[in-house]
Amino acid sequence: MRILSAEETAALLPYQALAATIAQVLADHAQGRVSAPERLVMPLPGGATLLLMPAADPTLTITKLVTVHPHARPSVRGEVWVMRTDSGERLALLEGSVVTARRTAAVSLLAAQTLAPNPSGPLLIIGAGTQGKSHLEAFQEGLGTDKVYIYSRSREHAEALASYARQRRMLGQAVGSLEPALDEASLIVCATTSPTPVLLRAPDRAFIAAVGAYRPEMAEVGPEVVRQAALYVDTLEGARAEAGDLLQAGVDWNQVQPLARALHQPKPGGRVLFKSVGHALWDLAAARLAISSLGIQ
Repeated sequence: MRILSAEETAALLPYQALAATIAQVLADHAQGRVSAPERLVMPLPGGATLLLMPAADPTLTITKLVTVHPHARPSVRGEVWVMRTDSGERLALLEGSVVTARRTAAVSLLAAQTLAPNPSGPLLIIGAGTQGKSHLEAFQEGLGTDKVYIYSRSREHAEALASYARQRRMLGQAVGSLEPALDEASLIVCATTSPTPVLLRAPDRAFIAAVGAYRPEMAEVGPEVVRQAALYVDTLEGARAEAGDLLQAGVDWNQVQPLARALHQPKPGGRVLFKSVGHALWDLAAARLAISSLGIQ
């Protein structure tokens, strides 16, 4: 069995290839070739959470074990076990926080490629943590994004991520207020753990990826922004249980579409909100890509 470090795991999961693999997993799931039950979510003392996320196809079976401690650093720790479906032989142990960061950003990338009215415009990232960084990388790699604004409650963290963007030859700028950036950005990523909305307005033709809130009582996007957008989610079952942004806005779930359906429809016009709460399907996609890259038969 291969035990892979964070660096080794990241090298096996380039964003564009991972987005394409996620699209293939969605197609296989629609055909009944992939199974993934709802994840087990268990609250822990002190506001922490334990998550167990299994999935399987005819070749690979995976289980991701994750703990989320919002006040710790790092706040997310986890592992992804990869094994053969037919025998249970353990093939690899992937670094879970890297898988989570990269597959979440790859899902947002796939959604932006599919749904964004103006995918070539400037990017605004709200939140300068791990997910903010991974989305910056993914959108640069997959969309060619070359200009990014960074907003964070920590100016130091915003400046650090903007500096990282400049190291990647992007125009990166930390901003102390959302307003000037909102007038220009056509791509917005909300990647905070804020329990209350931080995005209270958005341009009419913006694509918004909201990935930070993961409990019903959490919301990053204000209800008016939600109600005035075409609504898409990574999976309906997960969003109905955990997408506080949508639940608190009181959305009509008949108007919310899963990403799998959107892949086969014309691109919508106007503002688009894509809400992601995570799913084991995306971890299975990461495992497929990693095992293929390792050359394990």
